[in-house]
Amino acid sequence: MNDKPKVKKLSNEQIAVRKRFIGATFVSCMVVGLVGGTIHVLQLGANKMQQMRDLAGYDLVKEKDRIRAAGQDLYLADRHEKGRTGDVSYTIEEAKALLTPVQWEMLAEMVSVPDGPFVMGTDSLKSDSQNRPQHSVSVPSYKIDRYPVTNAEYAIFVASSGYRPPIHWVKGKIPEGLNLHPVTMVSWFDAKAYADWAGKRLPTEAEWEKAARGTDGRRWPWGEMMDSSKLNTYYNTGSTTEVGAFPEGVSPYGAMDMSGNVQEWVANDFIPYAESTAPSDLFAAKVPQIPTNAKDRSLRMVEFVETEERYKVMRGGSWKSDPFSTSTYHRNFSWPNFASDFYGFRTVKNID
Repeated sequence: MNDKPKVKKLSNEQIAVRKRFIGATFVSCMVVGLVGGTIHVLQLGANKMQQMRDLAGYDLVKEKDRIRAAGQDLYLADRHEKGRTGDVSYTIEEAKALLTPVQWEMLAEMVSVPDGPFVMGTDSLKSDSQNRPQHSVSVPSYKIDRYPVTNAEYAIFVASSGYRPPIHWVKGKIPEGLNLHPVTMVSWFDAKAYADWAGKRLPTEAEWEKAARGTDGRRWPWGEMMDSSKLNTYYNTGSTTEVGAFPEGVSPYGAMDMSGNVQEWVANDFIPYAESTAPSDLFAAKVPQIPTNAKDRSLRMVEFVETEERYKVMRGGSWKSDPFSTSTYHRNFSWPNFASDFYGFRTVKNID
């Protein structure tokens, strides 16, 4: 006797219904999983953004007051120069009195960099294309300022030469507390004028990079890993700091502030490295072209066109920079007549 229960055979319609149910259940699970995953990713992103806000050295609500439109600094500097009121800055004696003899002696220090080859640039595909490829460069020995040029040093220059002071100085005087901060609001031409007056010169790109990273190809002056405690960049203070305030960020040759604080002008035009695969238009200096028809003018449409001019290279990143722009091999660039509150420089001289 067979006691097995009889299995009822499903009709084709019932099978089709069950297949649709199973398919719908599968799709629903997939959708729930995707939505849940998306929510999780968004939450992780929100948490990361909050961590970045917490790390920032200033209130990001006030960031709008720190951001200026491209070219606005140039406009302000041009207006400043044309509208000079004849305000007297410092006498030489007043400028010398800004610091103690010990401080002046400290600022006069230069470090020696021996001749020979070093690793310049990078092959990292995560880096901006203008930084590639990595290659070996040899430079003669030279001396480079241990610190970026400070407001106090620039005041001596202004007092001795009659050169116009930076736009943010109040009636020709350094804002209170900034004597030992790097001078800012200086164009490439201002930096070169100072270097000529001091009997020195702006460093070449290769000289600057070798002084910053040594010969082992390190990414930052102290090594391979980003460490925000060793430099003044976006996550720290929200302004310039006194030179040498981050002694653990010292370069292999003893130069300070070569990552962060102020982005530094160097002598070179912004051109590609040999064997560079970066797009050529990246290196072409561009200017806005005024629209020729009324419609485009009414819409404020602007087209940027290439010129025969060249940008100048800037190195080191700044207090405003994205931290990875402070790497020793990163090349930034700007018009040589631009000045901003994170542009500075240091000088070099040949070793006879």
